[in-house]
Amino acid sequence: MIEVNNVTLKTKEYTILDNVSIKVDKGEIVGLVGGNGSGKTMLMKCICGFYNDYSGTIEVGGKEIGKDIDFPENLGFIIETPGFLLNYSGYKNLKYLASIREKIDSNEIKESMSLVGLDSADKKHVGKYSMGMRQRLGIAQAIMEKPDILVLDEPMNALDKNGVEEMRRLFLKMKSEGKLILLTSHNREDIEILCDEVYEMEEGILNKLKENTVNE
Repeated sequence: MIEVNNVTLKTKEYTILDNVSIKVDKGEIVGLVGGNGSGKTMLMKCICGFYNDYSGTIEVGGKEIGKDIDFPENLGFIIETPGFLLNYSGYKNLKYLASIREKIDSNEIKESMSLVGLDSADKKHVGKYSMGMRQRLGIAQAIMEKPDILVLDEPMNALDKNGVEEMRRLFLKMKSEGKLILLTSHNREDIEILCDEVYEMEEGILNKLKENTVNE
């Protein structure tokens, strides 16, 4: 579960998050919509533990960020453009990242790549990947340790039509397995097809939309 309670984040000049509250349970896909600079990505960064200079509380999996834990356990994420070692293959990149926490072996890395339509045996360096392939690799990174919670900022970026459809099927399958997914997308069709609930962020203020509002 993700539970955000009355979170406010300010700079000297701006209010980035304004008394934000949201609750997401397992087995749900919840969408965040809103324009660039509305605060969506910052909220996701706070949930992932990258920022803690806010008032209010954020709990992930029943543990408060900045108090019980610094970074959420059992959470995978894509926030902004995934960064990889350009002179390594996709598989070597994921193997290097997996070695940090040592939770998975090579078979699970290969499985995650297969799920997003990448060949783990491909020796091509990531520097020669298309943007769509890099995005697929970013999704593979997010899911490879089989987290129960996914925080995905524009996961369909740079994907072609087939790639978008494949990832939609993957996310719906993960939802059916009880995963919790919080995502943003500028594509209203993604939101319509995937999301059980939709929230709109505008100037740091989060409001729940009625079910059919996003389709108007």
